[in-house]
Amino acid sequence: MPRINLLPWREELRRQRRTEYLSILGACALAAAGVWFAIHMYFNALIEQQQRRNSFLTAEIKLLDKKIAEIKALEKEKENLIARMKAIETLQTSRPIVVHLFDELVSTLPDGVYLTSINQSGENVTVKGVAQSNARVSNYMRNVEASEWERDPKLSIIQSKSQDGKRTAEFTLTFKQIKTKTSASEDEEQL
Repeated sequence: MPRINLLPWREELRRQRRTEYLSILGACALAAAGVWFAIHMYFNALIEQQQRRNSFLTAEIKLLDKKIAEIKALEKEKENLIARMKAIETLQTSRPIVVHLFDELVSTLPDGVYLTSINQSGENVTVKGVAQSNARVSNYMRNVEASEWERDPKLSIIQSKSQDGKRTAEFTLTFKQIKTKTSASEDEEQL
């Protein structure tokens, strides 16, 4: 029986398989590196594209912020102009009312009563004056109540004093100035 040595053949097969294994392993490693590089480049491209979009949006937001600031400034200027127009309109409509107030002050004032000061705050009018007697102050209050331009007289202070042997009454009276229907139609005609 002859003896055959199979060892070199097996060893040669092992080397060949190892070489194939290493070459397949190297090819897989190269393929994995290629796939990783392609995916990395793809995501970098997506990130750069999103950054360009973000910078575009940031620039547009800055432009819109400037426009919003301009709009707010214009709205503020508009509000100021509207407030001025309302003030002018109020002055225009109240101009004839002041004339009526002075006319009524003269027509409601009885003999023996003299006014020393007139103060107006809105529709409230405060008058200070001197009368020859308390009865004349009462008469003045009745005249104010009967007036179509003046209402609700209220006597705040009345003091009796003697000057040069004559007795006088100093008083402070407040009343409301009202706007009648005829004055409203006059105001509309003027506008």
